[in-house]
Amino acid sequence: NFQVKVKIPFGNKSLDAVFSVPEKKPAYGVVVTHGAGGDMNFPHLVSLAASLASHGILCLRFTCKGLNVAYRAKAFRAVVEYLKLSADYQLSGVFLAGRSMGSRAAASAICQLSQEDDDDDFIQGLVCLSYPLHPPKLQCKLRDEDLLLISCPVLFVSGAADEMCEKQLLEGVASKMKAPNKICWISEANHGMAVKGRTTDDVMEEINSQVFSWLKENIELKQK
Repeated sequence: NFQVKVKIPFGNKSLDAVFSVPEKKPAYGVVVTHGAGGDMNFPHLVSLAASLASHGILCLRFTCKGLNVAYRAKAFRAVVEYLKLSADYQLSGVFLAGRSMGSRAAASAICQLSQEDDDDDFIQGLVCLSYPLHPPKLQCKLRDEDLLLISCPVLFVSGAADEMCEKQLLEGVASKMKAPNKICWISEANHGMAVKGRTTDDVMEEINSQVFSWLKENIELKQK
């Protein structure tokens, strides 16, 4: 697969983004962004993008700094719009994905898009890597409102020892969601997906294969 750098118009600014392009013409894509720190070159995102492209799924990762979820959700929408109108990649649909705060922004963007009249099935689902369900030690402050409104399929990949995502709390939210959802727990991983005694590559391989198999299932359901 190869990479293409692009600038995506966003208001009077532009967002830096990189396409990881599969060898064969892709039908589906994943748009992914980073957490509160870092940018689109965060190693986990680079690893995921390469893995998806090698399996025939286009991946567009972008950088949007700023710690405001609403601002980030707006950026997500600009990127989706850009992809929709792209003549180079005529996709049947995209999945939105994010790491940590990026997954909150993705969830928020999906809610906004689904509440608009021109919702045309372009958004296929949501992938949340280390969804920050609550601030550390503040389990009473659940950030679940967007999750409860979403109706497209959702995959959560979370560390079983994530200090911002208590296992029982996420399972409780998942059971209340109207969207079909799946939780994949990474054993002993913290919020940054670090696991004692395992290399980052090893953990990423597990995450990437979980994400790809879930995407594949959902894409196959669409194609039946």
